[in-house]
Amino acid sequence: MKKFFYTFGNGEAEGKASMRDLLGGKGANLAEMNRIGVPVPPGVTITTDVCTLFTERGSEETMQMIWSDLEKSIHHIEQLTHTIFGDKENPCLVSVRSGARVSMPGMMDTILNLGLNDQAVEGLAKKTGNERFAWDSYRRFIQMYGDVVMGLKPESKEDIDPFEEIIEAKKEEKQVSCDNDLTTDDLKALVTAFKEAIYQRLGEHFPTDPWQQLKGAIEAVFKSWMNDRAILYRRLHQFPAEWGTAVNIQAMVFGNMGDNSATGVAFTRDAATGENLFNGEYLVNAQGEDVVAGTRTPQQITKIGSQRWAELQEVDEATRASQYPSLEEAMPKIYNELDAVQQRLEDHYCDMQDLEFTIQEGKLWILQTRNGKRTGPAMVKIALDLMDEGKITEKEAVMSVDPAKLDELLHPVFKQEAVAKAEQIGKGLPASPGAATGQVVFFADEVAKYEKAILVRIETSPEDLEGMHLAQGILTARGGMTSHAAVVARGMGKCCISGAGDIHINYKNRSFKAEGCEMKEGEWISIDGSTGLVYKGMVATKAPTVDGNFARLMAMSDKYSEMKVRTNADSPRDAQIARDFGAQGIGLCRTEHMFFDGERIKVMREMILAKDVEGRCKALNKLLPFQREDFEGILKAMEGYGVTIRLLDPPLHEFVPHQEAQQRELSEELGITMEEIQNTIHNLEEFNPMLGHRGCRLGNTYPEITEMQARAIIEATIQLKKEGVDARPEIMVPLIGTVKELEMQVDIIHATAKKVFEESGMEVDYQVGTMIEIPRAALTADKVAEVADFFSFGTNDLTQMTFGYSRDDVSKFLPIYLEKGLLKNDPFEVLDQEGVGQLVRMGTEKGRSTKPNLKVGICGEHGGEPSSVMFCNTVGMDYVSCSPYRVPIARLAAAHAMITQKKRVNETK
Repeated sequence: MKKFFYTFGNGEAEGKASMRDLLGGKGANLAEMNRIGVPVPPGVTITTDVCTLFTERGSEETMQMIWSDLEKSIHHIEQLTHTIFGDKENPCLVSVRSGARVSMPGMMDTILNLGLNDQAVEGLAKKTGNERFAWDSYRRFIQMYGDVVMGLKPESKEDIDPFEEIIEAKKEEKQVSCDNDLTTDDLKALVTAFKEAIYQRLGEHFPTDPWQQLKGAIEAVFKSWMNDRAILYRRLHQFPAEWGTAVNIQAMVFGNMGDNSATGVAFTRDAATGENLFNGEYLVNAQGEDVVAGTRTPQQITKIGSQRWAELQEVDEATRASQYPSLEEAMPKIYNELDAVQQRLEDHYCDMQDLEFTIQEGKLWILQTRNGKRTGPAMVKIALDLMDEGKITEKEAVMSVDPAKLDELLHPVFKQEAVAKAEQIGKGLPASPGAATGQVVFFADEVAKYEKAILVRIETSPEDLEGMHLAQGILTARGGMTSHAAVVARGMGKCCISGAGDIHINYKNRSFKAEGCEMKEGEWISIDGSTGLVYKGMVATKAPTVDGNFARLMAMSDKYSEMKVRTNADSPRDAQIARDFGAQGIGLCRTEHMFFDGERIKVMREMILAKDVEGRCKALNKLLPFQREDFEGILKAMEGYGVTIRLLDPPLHEFVPHQEAQQRELSEELGITMEEIQNTIHNLEEFNPMLGHRGCRLGNTYPEITEMQARAIIEATIQLKKEGVDARPEIMVPLIGTVKELEMQVDIIHATAKKVFEESGMEVDYQVGTMIEIPRAALTADKVAEVADFFSFGTNDLTQMTFGYSRDDVSKFLPIYLEKGLLKNDPFEVLDQEGVGQLVRMGTEKGRSTKPNLKVGICGEHGGEPSSVMFCNTVGMDYVSCSPYRVPIARLAAAHAMITQKKRVNETK
């Protein structure tokens, strides 16, 4: 029979730290702290298995199953506290708290002081000799129970909390500003008013039976696992709903018993900077959530922290010392005990700890400890400091840094004090991290007019590339995390928000409306690509600090990874940025991005509008030197590493002008009629361009395009060889579905290379491979590998075709799918390992069954997402490729993947 209850207290515990999946993080750590001698109030943890039962079987059946064990567990607490649950004279009071296996601060519910009623409060007052404390605890309990269990907590900021309304009215009546200034009689009046408010709103009385109270509290905590904010938090952090939460029932200790009592939160190191400085906040004569609620100004734990706080608040030293003394100054004995405990906890867990404590009449109790959340820079510093201090190994240091948090080191961010004062006017998807401030511009070709601009578009297209490059950031009303705007912005390292549906753009009026305000072209806005928030006006930013710790971490990561990290780059500048970040090659160079600058787009349009092969070749010969120059720069920037160059992929309609003024200008330049231009554009239009005339279909229909690009690549490589540069081109054929499509393109490339070799009298090495992005190509990969030198999985299109989703339209339904649990993750952001991943695995295995040494990589946006990188490592890929600014993330994720994989192998032996 399964064990559902695990007791702890008096230095003993049935559980331990390694049981966090069963006991939740809080329960496992409460047990562990007992084992190492930290003062913890006794209690019991109800396992996460019960939460699963609760979800599956409902409340009544679950509570019946566990009731007998629950009674025994409460008796355990009674014995250790010498109190009696439900007794009028010597009541046993408990807290009921959630505790998932991962920290979810503030997402679920807590009830304190449970067990009080009209008789028990009198007994508590008599027992403690502190009537005010007893009634303060009672009014807190009714408020928390009414909010959490009885459902009176406001659902939105606009709703009024009935309890807070009563408290504010009482404070106004008594002309006091703080709850602590209310008298015992005032608190008694609040209790009466609270109970009346509950009855008026719900038609039922506040429960007086402690066992009924306990049942309701346990049910409420289990239900809170599925509340909206918990669901959202799990979705954002990719935690599965199946995990469930534990429930911790713990004997109450009280920080609200007078001036020798307090409550607080502390960190063993600075969570913002990583500095090895014990810090935190506390409040005298307070309880529970008071420290974080903001109703009173908390005080600092350490003297140095208190002095730093005073400097920021511009409080003079005399005022600080008298009105806001640190715990170190106010209660030196307790501070020394707390300091010793925090050091013991950090030494034991070998990580920075976030702990909650209560001081009850001069006695210290620790209520919780957990690995503290921290910023990206702090995470790196703490990991390396702990390693240097000998507390963790180098491998453990690498594993302790979350790859996704490295984003915070690579992009500018807003100053928090500036954000607090800013006016929010919109919200979208945080498509590309960083912060940007600029003037609103609606058309890409007008961005250059402004020193700092935010390009605001309904959606972007390849034609907007130059404007995107010049802009400080990009904001789009449509599109998802892998839309054109998002993908290009990440590649550029640009801040971007996509899919901001509450922003309504009017190109004609050159304005957009959001949150009741209208922003016109030229007005200033600020966007935060890390949160998806849009602000009115200018918000101050600060540059990221990438110091020596960052370089040390990257070097350590490379020691433990076997899979290489390449970059997606379309220019020498991007290639150099990526190389500086440690990229070992280019996994995707998109040649279409090279055709939109200045004269190039005109020549490209000339080629498209040509009436015959001769005309197309004439235009392509003009494009050849541009292409050759681009390839020389990129290959040189990545000297010594492979550079995968994808041949032209998008449909030709993306290159032609769709506005009449541009068409007229083109007509005059090329000497052809408007009718001819418009007829060509009409003929190029397709119902579904994604599945239309693009990729290798273009090259096989118009082989002269492939010939020009192949010639440019080979000629660039020959020129670099003459200069002594080790250039390693890999020519990639896009969107093949059959091996014959690839064979035709390979024949064109080889024939072109042979011509160039004969003309130059020099040969160079090159490879020809393909992008696997159509399911049929993955299913027939054994045949494809007979022709290809390498595979590169284009998981963006492979995901589109496997799911049948358009990534540019997915924002219309994807949020609803995620909310309703139809999908666990955005498949364009996190690789779908069950479906798309199996095609990747199959394609890799089939390809290598034909060609054992086949080089395999991934170049979709998933190449920079940590869990997807982990999957690529298990498949046995040679490399992943991602945007330049995600290279460090992928490098660390690759190290995590290999360390984890080897650990699993060793565990199975």
